[in-house]
Amino acid sequence: MKITTGLFGILVLILISAGVQAAPSVVSATSAQDAAALVYISGYDLNPQVFYPYESGTITVHVTNAANASVGVSQPDLIDPKLHVLNHDAFSTMTNLGPGATVDYSFLVSMDPPDGTYFPLFTVSPKVGNAIHSTLKVKVDSTDIRASIAKKPDVFSISKTDTVNVSLVNPRDGDVTDVMIVPEVDGANVSPSESYIGTLAAGTAIQVPFQVTPDRQGSVTFHVTFSNGDNKHTLDLALPLAVGVDKTAAVPVINNIALSAQGAGYHLTGDVTNAGVTDAKSMVLTVDSPARPMEPYTEYAIGSLASDDFSSFELDFAAADLSAVPVEVRWKDANGNSFSQVSMLDLRSIASGTASTGSRSGSSSGGSNAAAGGSFAGRTGGGAPGGGIFGFGGSRSGGGLSAFYLPIGLGIIIIIAVVLWMKRKWIAAKLKKR
Repeated sequence: MKITTGLFGILVLILISAGVQAAPSVVSATSAQDAAALVYISGYDLNPQVFYPYESGTITVHVTNAANASVGVSQPDLIDPKLHVLNHDAFSTMTNLGPGATVDYSFLVSMDPPDGTYFPLFTVSPKVGNAIHSTLKVKVDSTDIRASIAKKPDVFSISKTDTVNVSLVNPRDGDVTDVMIVPEVDGANVSPSESYIGTLAAGTAIQVPFQVTPDRQGSVTFHVTFSNGDNKHTLDLALPLAVGVDKTAAVPVINNIALSAQGAGYHLTGDVTNAGVTDAKSMVLTVDSPARPMEPYTEYAIGSLASDDFSSFELDFAAADLSAVPVEVRWKDANGNSFSQVSMLDLRSIASGTASTGSRSGSSSGGSNAAAGGSFAGRTGGGAPGGGIFGFGGSRSGGGLSAFYLPIGLGIIIIIAVVLWMKRKWIAAKLKKR
């Protein structure tokens, strides 16, 4: 009998090593004790895969009968000083295992610290024969999911949309499920309002993008929730919204301006340069109040202006005072955010002809840029070479129309002299008759 039992035990080990779990081929047993010897632990499942300290979960042990006869089993238990079974009363009756059948014992347990790997002993007693034992492997780990800001601008700008990436890393040996990020906003708009990730596998990471548009100094708190088994966990990630000047923004600079009279108004030409780091899209220039745009150039569309590039422009306007003529520049960035900048141009020096030349030197004429980072450099010369826009009052002698006074006078004197020389005989005769 002992030899037969030993042979049955070897057969059970062969079945286990072959991974036979569901509906195994039954083995003939000649006695109840032989049948009990063919009952074995065919596997177990952990939920969660890795426990947090003091966290509850489920350990399900699969017990399979490989005999051709039914076997009664009872008193299943898990034994370990760090493990507490919370549902002992669920297994108070005997279970009758039919040939090839499997029974699942689900234990509701909690694990005590410290972190580590534990090997609780599972035991179950057949109605006849010796108890069946098997050790399980359960890991306890207090390491938490890590959340950080993987991408954000150095500073945020009011009404400008920037991308912020929230990075989640699972350094644990077990998967976590139902991962969700919900932003709580103070002083900004954030899209999307929540992001569901689902399962974050063990040892993996993910970056989740959010679009943040501040309307004032504020903050965003990203609430991260996830499940480890049936246990809910939360962690918070704070993002202060430091509002300032965008170091990478486009910076329009107006220079090389020239002014001339045109009908009832003025014609302004110049260059606009993008002195910023990023390109400016859909750029348009126009004059602002108190100046009034006039046809044909009420606005001047430049389109895309790359970083460190420039473009010429023309504007027509009417203004009673040339000491403060605002020129507005509007553009967009690559994300479609709209920007505007107003440069206050002082055109009195050009209008009065105080400049000595008409060349484009790029030196300042006293204008200022109202937008952050902008500047204005005026043209040193007037709209007409050497003088004011009306040709009078130029600082250089002969500037404007006055530049022709001397040549005209000399021309008239020469013409009179030539006529007198050609008519000298006729004039002499007339004088003699008198």
